[in-house]
Amino acid sequence: MSSFNNDMNVLHSSIKFWIYLVILVPSIICSLFVLYYLLLDKNLRRGLNNHTIIVLIFICLICQVTIYPWMLYFYKNGNHWHRTLTLCRIWGFIDWGFYITQAIIFAWTSIERHILIFHDLWVATRKKRFFIHYLPLILLMLYCLMFYSLVYFFPFCKHAVLYNAALCIDNCLYDNYAFYIWETIVHQILPNLMIVIASIALLSRILRQKHRVHQRIQWRKHRKMAIQLLSISFLYLIFSFPNTIMILMYLCGLTYNIGRNVKIYAEFFSYLVILFFPFVCILSLPELRKKIKRILLLRPTATSVYPKTFTIRCNINTQHISILENKVQ
Repeated sequence: MSSFNNDMNVLHSSIKFWIYLVILVPSIICSLFVLYYLLLDKNLRRGLNNHTIIVLIFICLICQVTIYPWMLYFYKNGNHWHRTLTLCRIWGFIDWGFYITQAIIFAWTSIERHILIFHDLWVATRKKRFFIHYLPLILLMLYCLMFYSLVYFFPFCKHAVLYNAALCIDNCLYDNYAFYIWETIVHQILPNLMIVIASIALLSRILRQKHRVHQRIQWRKHRKMAIQLLSISFLYLIFSFPNTIMILMYLCGLTYNIGRNVKIYAEFFSYLVILFFPFVCILSLPELRKKIKRILLLRPTATSVYPKTFTIRCNINTQHISILENKVQ
C-alpha cells in the first residue's frame, strides 16, 4: 500500500504468505455468509445501519479474491513476479483505491451512526433518508472510484513497474507535492482520525445517556448499532491506526531510517483490516451469530407444537353430534 514494499528482509515473505493464507480462506467464506444474510434477510437488508456494512463487505470480497491471491503468488515465488503495466495498474487501483474507499466510507459511517442513534428523526422520511443517508454514501463512492481511476489509469505522467514489490506500480503522481499532501492528509490520515474520534465520542455519549432513566428504553433500541460500530472501529484502531500514525510522523519530518522497521510492520498489519472485517461483522450481529451456531451444531429448525380445540355442534332435530377439529396456530 505504499513505497515500503521493497523492504522484505524485516518481515520474511514466507511469514506473510502463511499468515495471509490461513486467514484468507475463512475470511472469504465469512464475507459470502454475511453478504448472503444481509441481502436475503428482509429486516437486515432494510436496516439503515447495515447499508454501509454491505458496501464495505463487497469491497472486502473484491480485494480478497484479487489482490490477496496475487500477493500469495508473489510471496510464493520469492518476491519476484514479472507483471505487465496493465496488471500493475489494476492491482494498484484495487489495492490502494479500495483500501482508501473503505476507510473513507467507514469514517462517514462513524459519523452517521451518531445520527441514527441520537437523531433518528433526521432520517424519519424518505426525503430525509435520501439526503442524509443514501446521497453521502453514493457521493463518497463515486469520488473515490473516479479519483483513483484517474490516478492509476489516466495519469498525467508515466508510471513505472516494480518487479520486486508486491504492489508493483510506482505511482509517479506522488512526485507532485500538492497531490502527495492531499492524498496523504485527506485520504489516509483524516479518515482514520475521524473513525477514532467519532467512536470515542459515541462511546462517551452512550455512557452518559445510559445513566439517564428515561433514556434506557432508547438505549436498548440502538444497542446493536452502537456495538456494531465500536467493534469495527476497534479493528481499525488495532490494525490501521498505527500505519496512520507513522504516515503522520513522516509527514511531520521524521526520517525514514528512524522508524523503518515499525512502518513495515504497520503496513503489514493494515492489510489485516480487510481480512478480519467479515469476522467482526458476524460477531457484532447477534442474528448472524445465532445462524452460525445453528449451522455448526447442525440443529434443525425447531418445530412448534400447537394445541388443538374441538367445536361440538349438536343438531336437535336429527340428534346428530359433529365434532369439528380446529388447529390453533
